[in-house]
Amino acid sequence: MGELNKEVVDLVWKRPGSNGVSASLFRRWTQGLVFSETEHTALEQFEGGPCAVIAPIQVWTSPQTSAMSLEVLSKRIVKSLSELREEVVSLYETWKGRCGVLFFLYSVILTKGIVNIRNEIEDTTEPLVDPVYGHGSQSLVNLLVTGHAVSNVWDGDRECSGMKLHGIHNQTSVGFLTLMESLRYCKVGAFLKSPKFPIWILGSETHLSVFFAKEMCLVAPESPSEQARRVFQTFDPEDNGFIPDSLLEEVMKALDLVSEPEYYVSLMKSKLDPEGLGIVLLAPFLLEFFPDQDTGIPDSFPVYHYNGLKQSNHNERVEYVQGTALVLGLEDPMVRTDDTPVKRCLQTKWPYIELLWNTDRSPSLN
Repeated sequence: MGELNKEVVDLVWKRPGSNGVSASLFRRWTQGLVFSETEHTALEQFEGGPCAVIAPIQVWTSPQTSAMSLEVLSKRIVKSLSELREEVVSLYETWKGRCGVLFFLYSVILTKGIVNIRNEIEDTTEPLVDPVYGHGSQSLVNLLVTGHAVSNVWDGDRECSGMKLHGIHNQTSVGFLTLMESLRYCKVGAFLKSPKFPIWILGSETHLSVFFAKEMCLVAPESPSEQARRVFQTFDPEDNGFIPDSLLEEVMKALDLVSEPEYYVSLMKSKLDPEGLGIVLLAPFLLEFFPDQDTGIPDSFPVYHYNGLKQSNHNERVEYVQGTALVLGLEDPMVRTDDTPVKRCLQTKWPYIELLWNTDRSPSLN
């Protein structure tokens, strides 16, 4: 098992030719899976770093140490789900112990297979944990959320300078949204934005938290207007909120709208761009073709947010923060809540969402 252990450690911690992470950074990851005393189903995170493991696990619950010394790893094979359940329960005290988070991570890696993970990671020289800041990589987050250690969050694969860049290929069970999209550093695809269950991991610049609701209608199949928004945005990769009018015909064809170019398309160009600016805005486009479209989402519904860091919670008590979400229409909303990172992150999924929290302050993404 010695060589296998070294491969696991190298995959998680080491760049080729480096000595891996510092002992102080590694210590931030040496914590168990410990539940909050004030919220018995909420996991606590003691220091920055292991949220890349703790947040995905949370989704399914509602002296110096060197990384090279973990020689206690052993491989056990189970043949059924019931055997797996028994094995996990039998190791409950181990999961709670000092290295519980790491044992869980290493178990996932060994289950998936080191070769399989390396084949999915875009840059095989980069470890799953950043050796400078200790943050989990997007590949690590994707591995724990989707089962695939791909490095990107868009739908499907893309070609770039002759290279195939891998993304997400199927609808995921739980979702992922990131503040980085609101800052236009990336674009999360529909497979992660619209998961099977109304649970989303939220990413900030440095941390991961969890947003969830009990309304299954939030993850119902796309309405025609939601499909139209998604298709329109594929022709607007910069997320400007408009397309050149020369692309209108292609958008209409993609949505099976009448697209006879000699008359109807030119008529729509004139109607949607009356000032002759040469662009078509998203909002007028949706209002023209999908007026009064009912998405099936209630006007308001309860929502919850989880952040495992004590210092990010009121009175340092790790608890779920409850609030009410209002999803409004394309018109200017009558209710305006404050502009917070949580709200900006959620607006990448629901552009007109407003949030009313039951606490004096908005929950923190960091």
